[in-house]
Amino acid sequence: MAWWEILLLVLGIIAVILVILYFVGRKLQGKADNQQTMIDQNKVTTSILVIDKKKQKVKDSNLPKVVQDQIPKYIRFRKLPMVKAKIGPKITTLLCDDKVFKALPVKRMVKVDLAGMYIVGMKGFKK
Repeated sequence: MAWWEILLLVLGIIAVILVILYFVGRKLQGKADNQQTMIDQNKVTTSILVIDKKKQKVKDSNLPKVVQDQIPKYIRFRKLPMVKAKIGPKITTLLCDDKVFKALPVKRMVKVDLAGMYIVGMKGFKK
């Protein structure tokens, strides 16, 4: 084989890989958009008292077994931002968005946007 034949073969393989990645990326972007619209439709603003926040694995958290089973397998072994909060008279463990997790004050009343057990956004907090 001549060098130009090898170069054409490598360029062809790279082109095929790029086309495959393009279509896979479009499919994943569509899924992410659908999930974001579901979150936006189901979010509720509520006041919570943040007791504690830390990053921990799902199996080490205090989440219900049903919720632990619904989390995808590739995320189960990662440390996720979790917030222990008091919502009304009940103390619960909530999952949190990374951006909100960094800004969330501990031991303060905070208005947050909840989508199920997931803290999506933060409105403000009282001192």
